[in-house]
Amino acid sequence: MRSLALAALLAATACTTTSTVEESEELAFEVVSAHAQEEESLQVEGEVSLAVAESETPEPPEAAEELEEIIISGRVPRRHEVIRDLVVQAQELLEEAELEYFFTGKGRNEVLRGRPVLFALWSERDKDWTIAHVEIPRPPVKWKPGGRPLKFTLRTPGIKARHVKGTGAERLMFSFTRDGEPLQVYGRKFPVFDSALISRKRWRAVAETAQPIVYLPFTEDTFDPLFVEGGRSYLLETANQASRELRDAMAPSLAYPGELLADVIPPELVAMLAVIEQTDDTEYTQRGIEAFEQVLNQYGLKRSEAFRYSVSTASAVGPMQFTDRRGNGTYSMVVRRCPAAHLDPVFERGATNLLNAMKAAICLLDIELAQMREDIRANFRHDPLLMGIFPVAAYNGGPKNVTKLYNVVKKAGIRLPDLSRPGTQPPRPVRCPCLWKRTDAGARPVSMPRYNNENRWYVEKYLNVMALFE
Repeated sequence: MRSLALAALLAATACTTTSTVEESEELAFEVVSAHAQEEESLQVEGEVSLAVAESETPEPPEAAEELEEIIISGRVPRRHEVIRDLVVQAQELLEEAELEYFFTGKGRNEVLRGRPVLFALWSERDKDWTIAHVEIPRPPVKWKPGGRPLKFTLRTPGIKARHVKGTGAERLMFSFTRDGEPLQVYGRKFPVFDSALISRKRWRAVAETAQPIVYLPFTEDTFDPLFVEGGRSYLLETANQASRELRDAMAPSLAYPGELLADVIPPELVAMLAVIEQTDDTEYTQRGIEAFEQVLNQYGLKRSEAFRYSVSTASAVGPMQFTDRRGNGTYSMVVRRCPAAHLDPVFERGATNLLNAMKAAICLLDIELAQMREDIRANFRHDPLLMGIFPVAAYNGGPKNVTKLYNVVKKAGIRLPDLSRPGTQPPRPVRCPCLWKRTDAGARPVSMPRYNNENRWYVEKYLNVMALFE
């Protein structure tokens, strides 16, 4: 029955690749920017490069027959098993469904009207699939969260859509309803464009060379505590594997001569870094620990594929958000400075491979530590996870932020040995982001003096995600 349903839906979703519409049908997609936020939101995404899309090596989905075997055995499938099966079905549908491009104007005035995106929607009530065709603005997209709504066109009749978050390959998500029923999103097909062709406004070539990727951003429909725990375990396993490979390679530490990298940077620190790199500040302030759990859920569900399409407006790429401006940026520097790690020299491939990116992150954290004050390095050896706030601050914003954070700690009246893990807020809560001071009565929060707002929240997230990994 499932095969027949899939075949019928695939036939219904087949469509031509490109179409030209009359000038009067052109859609006004240019969106006015909202008031700029103080720090960049992860929802405002950069463009994934074709090199990243073409380097795609996702893990094969679990066998579709697995759920059938569970049912045949007489056991009621658990929620996470049902979700996995629906994700596999959605992927099969989307692989076959075609994206349709529309053009307006004639001759030199011809332009690509928008970017087509497909969503695989499941009706729990009717037990059927719908492929929703949505057209969003073509790059560059001028939208910010909290501002004017993102303009889009829903080309599938009978359903309603609402933009939820994101603008790019990693986070773009909509919610859908049909006759009052919320439809569950289990897959999305998104075309990656050639930025060079976009800049030259060669719109036909943009559509012809587009690389479609089938990927599922986080949605509430896929949230399950077992995915959260699975994501935590997966990150720790991968971080430990990265550490083992560096140990086997005898990769030396620059911060602590005579010691190995694997003995300097704890795997837990790298796993926590993978979480906070993908946790939006606004979502964290609104949801707290739940924002971390959403990131972990995505790692539990998508594993090595999770966040490989994450691109910031500053062109930071992949799960660990490395940059490599013109092939001579941070990632290339780490490859050169850490030869024993045998990092993948191809940025687009190395930055989107979690294991490789974690090894690169370990190297970079050590490089940053080597430039720090002696008292920071001495205290780091005593408690590397807690004192990890300093290399983590450098990872986010460079050595200048380490100096600023160090001065902030002093200004807050906290000695380095008196820094503490977060405790319980007092009856009259202290305004955060916070540092925590060890006292005879327990950990006490101290508001973090202002320096760099993005870095302050980065440290705040790091201190609080620690509870999930210790």
